[in-house]
Amino acid sequence: MSEPESRVICCIGDIHGFITKLQNLWSNLEHSIDPSHFQTATIIFLGDYCDRGPHTREVLDFLIALPSRYPNQRHVFLSGNHDFAFAAFLHLLPPPPDGSEFSEGWKEFEASEYREGWFKGDGFEKMHLQGRRWSGTIKDRFNHAKGTDYQGSIYDAGPTFESYGVPHGSADLVKAVPDEHKKFLADLVWVHEEDNVFINTDDGVKCCKLIAVHAGLEKGDVNEQLKCLKVRDTRIPKVQALSGRKNVWDIPEELRASPTIIVSGHHAKLHIDGYRLIIDEGGGFKDKPVAAVVLPSKKIIRDTDVLEK
Repeated sequence: MSEPESRVICCIGDIHGFITKLQNLWSNLEHSIDPSHFQTATIIFLGDYCDRGPHTREVLDFLIALPSRYPNQRHVFLSGNHDFAFAAFLHLLPPPPDGSEFSEGWKEFEASEYREGWFKGDGFEKMHLQGRRWSGTIKDRFNHAKGTDYQGSIYDAGPTFESYGVPHGSADLVKAVPDEHKKFLADLVWVHEEDNVFINTDDGVKCCKLIAVHAGLEKGDVNEQLKCLKVRDTRIPKVQALSGRKNVWDIPEELRASPTIIVSGHHAKLHIDGYRLIIDEGGGFKDKPVAAVVLPSKKIIRDTDVLEK
């Protein structure tokens, strides 16, 4: 039986509406990777395409065009928590599998409704919690954790509305978003699994399974988590694998027996520790780079890299 072939896989961190960063990063990837390998690479986008930066609409145009521009590549578009919330506002999420209403999920977090100024405009009655939070108007305009002003909502969604030509919190966004953008958002996957992925380690090159998910996986029953993510179970008002923090930082113990790479964005950090890869150096800040990791080498490529081309 032949050994599996070593393929190039690029995992690209959170873009957050910065089209120039995305264009520069893509150019740097194209010039850093052997052309024959780049043309056939698997490109995994780790989510959070919208919010914070000013050009969400242009970012989605760029991503949607990739399969036709690079027909021999494989493109995987993960949902981030921001994209999930954007899709929720546009009523693009699949309905809860048990037939329940999205409003059932509001109850657990209703103590935060006033502070976060949840959306109450047209269509809110049948909206997932995260869509209401995304499009709401937060009362405290200053984000003390980041030292910046909120841009509209707790998600900093104002620039996304504006990129489509409507003010933050306007129900007109539903009409302003093109159908091809709606399809892109509706089709985003919550998790991606890949077998026979090679990675350089201190003990040589290893062949592993890779799980890509926006924030990470919690301790506990990994199979149950993956099942919920694959079917996109929208009964859950806050999906930890897309929006968790410390609880999804580590690799679950049951995945350590046969080494599994877990790659995520989300955490506003660049963290490479063995098989745990967190690729979100930019964090949506305009003065920080958007980064990618290339496997098997684990080389980090940034939009700010200056290359001889």
